[in-house]
Amino acid sequence: MAPTLYDVKPEPGDLIEIFRGTYQHWAVYIGDGFVVHMAPPSEVPGEGVNSMMSVLTEKATVKKEELWDVVGTNQWEINNSLDDKYEPRPVHVIVQEAIALVGEELPYCVFRGNCEHFVNELRYGKAESRQVRKAGEAVMMAGVAAAIGFGVVALAGALFGGSKKEERNKSTQ
Repeated sequence: MAPTLYDVKPEPGDLIEIFRGTYQHWAVYIGDGFVVHMAPPSEVPGEGVNSMMSVLTEKATVKKEELWDVVGTNQWEINNSLDDKYEPRPVHVIVQEAIALVGEELPYCVFRGNCEHFVNELRYGKAESRQVRKAGEAVMMAGVAAAIGFGVVALAGALFGGSKKEERNKSTQ
């Protein structure tokens, strides 16, 4: 039998990854059923969680809310996957700093300062976003594929394009 949401027991300091469809939202669990998260306008109830407004905003508010209110009907998981790369900070420091930031309005940038950067900074002292890195790699690969595709077309034109011109020249002689 698959575990339900109620079978999952996060510990204070755990990072919570929430799957919103086109992107993931991140929060840090602080205990007693609460999380702290950086909420751009797209994460405000009634604003539409899949809105692309978060790409355009420059500020986000740090909020303390119940885990279930933030998760809603979305799937989620505990994701401390950077533990193998960085040493997590002490739990009391993570929780204390998260609570101290509640109510603050922070600069928001989907590429340099999003909710994943925020929680990784709290847990590891390193603002990092795998989502942004993966998106950057995808864009780079698309660029490489486009360049290769253009190169193949140019090569094909160079190899096979001249033959029609030669045939035309032969037929007019």
